[in-house]
Amino acid sequence: MFMYNDILFKLSKSKFRSSFHLKQSDFDYISSKGLATIQNHAYDFIRKRLAPAIIPNDGKQTPMRGHPVFIAEHATATCCRSCLYKWHHIPKDRNLTPQEIDYIVNLIMIWINREIASFAPNSH
Repeated sequence: MFMYNDILFKLSKSKFRSSFHLKQSDFDYISSKGLATIQNHAYDFIRKRLAPAIIPNDGKQTPMRGHPVFIAEHATATCCRSCLYKWHHIPKDRNLTPQEIDYIVNLIMIWINREIASFAPNSH
């Protein structure tokens, strides 16, 4: 857990990364689908959009809205291979390992759970 706390702390110091937060519609979606489904979506998105060695549209493959995982990817700098390299020191130009995919999904889910924990309906 330490490594996740460490990178999330560093990301929180970035004006850009810390500007991402889930909206009411995201919380509603998570509530309707459940966290297990959201985690499955995260694995699916990461395997398809981030794991391949060559991504033709790298840097543009993750939308800025439309799914809680997309927001979390931007907040955690797991949105493209360039950000993965810059923030997480995961090399480009090779397929992600199963352990790296697990790390990314775990980080996304920790971020989402922190957003849920800090969400109060009257505070946003």
